[in-house]
Amino acid sequence: MKSRDLLEKAEQDLNQIFSGIDTQVKGNLRRVLAALRRHRVGPHHFASVTGYGHDDLGRQTLDQVFAEVMGAAAAAVRVQFVSGTHAIGCALFGVLRPGDELLSVAGAPYDTLEEVIGIRGEGQGSLRDFGIGYRQLALTPAGEIDWATLAQAVGGATRMVLIQRSCGYSWRPSLSIADIAKIIHLVKQQNPDTICFVDNCYGEFVADCEPTAVGADLIAGSLIKNPGGTIVPAGGYVAGRADLVEAATCRLTTPGIGSAGGATFDLNRLLFQGLFLAPQMVGEAMKGNHLTAHVFQQLGYPVNPLPDAPRRDVIQAIQLGSPQKLKAFCHAIQQHSPIGSYLEPVPAEMPGYESQLVMAGGTFIDGSTSEFSADGPLREPYVVFCQGGTHWTHVSIALEAAIDAVGFA
Repeated sequence: MKSRDLLEKAEQDLNQIFSGIDTQVKGNLRRVLAALRRHRVGPHHFASVTGYGHDDLGRQTLDQVFAEVMGAAAAAVRVQFVSGTHAIGCALFGVLRPGDELLSVAGAPYDTLEEVIGIRGEGQGSLRDFGIGYRQLALTPAGEIDWATLAQAVGGATRMVLIQRSCGYSWRPSLSIADIAKIIHLVKQQNPDTICFVDNCYGEFVADCEPTAVGADLIAGSLIKNPGGTIVPAGGYVAGRADLVEAATCRLTTPGIGSAGGATFDLNRLLFQGLFLAPQMVGEAMKGNHLTAHVFQQLGYPVNPLPDAPRRDVIQAIQLGSPQKLKAFCHAIQQHSPIGSYLEPVPAEMPGYESQLVMAGGTFIDGSTSEFSADGPLREPYVVFCQGGTHWTHVSIALEAAIDAVGFA
């Protein structure tokens, strides 16, 4: 069967799933619209502020809108966050103190956090360099949370539990909101004062609420992922308990300034508009994920999540099995990207990552994974991770070339 025929058949098979995604998008958009309406957002909130950024009305109102959408007491949405990793790092360093322990409950953290924590590297000011302990709970052989071990894992020094919502560069299932709620319940049973912190990258608007709505004390993420709606050019956010949000922003700026500083320049309109677009863009990415899983499973490749499985983030993994197929897949995606289609993705080092990466990222915003992209570490079993998409029809067009490039398993 030709690649186009295979995709057209898959699209027909997925009609019911696509319809369900549309229903969820509408629910999440209602939530965003309600917050925008309640805080009376108007054109005056788009005004530019420079310098210190004091009295930035648009930024202050966006924080309030974002907090309400996230089900949190407070939020700080800042273009000064370089990435999701930076926002997460500010949360970790803002809250943790020497002698505290950070406990990761879903196995190893995302690659870019390894040097932040001190698993790799030394002498650059990691948590370990500042005397903050780290421990992680291994997953079960099936790649699931070890609930029995978690139920008694919180120690006297465990100040914070790290919950990574997305699978990262692993084959484990990403966490559902129900999973996160269960983790928080088990942790709080052992010590109500232990802070439950969620790395929320790739997960925003995939469900009908966020981790802060089910008890997470603090969450963080990137604006060039889901909540930026594919149009926000930079930044990140933290949301949760007001004192913890302020602690994170004190790390971003400085104690005494915290959330009061940081000009948004001419970006307030894009930040508000990106949040408005985010539910729709996430829905399109989810449709693209279902389509990718459907056709590549038919070609004989292991996929995660499975084609009909509910989405827990906007990442779709395909186990290609060889470095040649990983590079060929990324080349095909790059060729059918709107920007830089003439470029050839090659394995290369990337700051924060242990392995060389092959990355197809022909996006309007550099590094944006809310736009359609694909990448993978050059290591066995050579898994490519697809994410994002402004519309699932673009994903379908790019997949035609990817199918032809790698063929059957």
